[in-house]
Amino acid sequence: MTVRATGRFEVKWDEQPAYDEREGATLSRATVTKSFTGDIEGSSVAEVTKAVTGVPGSAGYVAVERLEGSVHGRSGSFVLLHTGLMDRGDASLTVSVVPDSGTGELTGIRGQMVIDVADGRHSYTFDYTLGG
Repeated sequence: MTVRATGRFEVKWDEQPAYDEREGATLSRATVTKSFTGDIEGSSVAEVTKAVTGVPGSAGYVAVERLEGSVHGRSGSFVLLHTGLMDRGDASLTVSVVPDSGTGELTGIRGQMVIDVADGRHSYTFDYTLGG
């Protein structure tokens, strides 16, 4: 059975200088830390790799994020994989649990997270299942 978790999170970006600046796209990295409240209580660290083009609104990123804490009171950790694209302002984002990355009471977790940003505030909707 799929369960929905919702809440907010705070974000801190630690941007690194670009490591590849060429025609077509500039590549860079960042470390992102998050603090979650709501149905998820905990924190995470994500390593982000970005490609930003010279066309306004066109970019892409991938990230691997380990979230530690609790989901609806069950404690443990799991890893999320992000794939984000901006195509001249048209955004798409997929955030999925890496299969078999769950630990503790979150062993067997699978799911998808949707991230929303409104007025500078971040919120999440996380649809997940638990089981083997």
